[in-house]
Amino acid sequence: MLWRHGQTIWNFEERFQGQTDIPLNETGVAQAERAARLLAALQPDAIFSSDLSRAKATAAPLARITGLPVIQEKDLRERYGGAWEGLNGSEIRERYPAEFLTWSPPDGETATAVADRVSGALERIADSLPGDSLAVVVSHGAAIRLGTSKFLGLPEDLWSMLGPLSNCSWSVLGQRRGSWRLVEHNAGTLPEPVLSDDR
Repeated sequence: MLWRHGQTIWNFEERFQGQTDIPLNETGVAQAERAARLLAALQPDAIFSSDLSRAKATAAPLARITGLPVIQEKDLRERYGGAWEGLNGSEIRERYPAEFLTWSPPDGETATAVADRVSGALERIADSLPGDSLAVVVSHGAAIRLGTSKFLGLPEDLWSMLGPLSNCSWSVLGQRRGSWRLVEHNAGTLPEPVLSDDR
């Protein structure tokens, strides 16, 4: 199960986060708490997380409920965005029009490099657990999309077919007859929680 971290202020502002270590905002904390209760009911056997704080903070409530440790895996980090980190979509389009068209951040990681890095981590995680185990892997939007595409053996020209994950939603991968497949995508998507009675 691949679980995207909860919302941060840069998600809310639609800024390119990349590997800048932005914490969860109040909404993201509430999202993680709610999702953790749902995921704990599935009785996971292991929890793995990117080492960035927004992923670790998302994993923390599930670890607390289940009693499982969170195993940090640096290769689950988000795509490094180079010069784009901290910029919103309008700023990227204005300052880097050619790169925007191909979604190639200057001095950033290529999609292929991210796919290789994250799919490698997923393979190591899958190989480390018994066949009937359920692992929850907490990572990031682009990292999950690209890593999953490569892990499933999709050709690179089809990677964009796998849509984005909402904050604190997850995808489920399952194995059947020795082959991995996408069982569910963008599960857990709900309206943003109401955090106070102030209206």
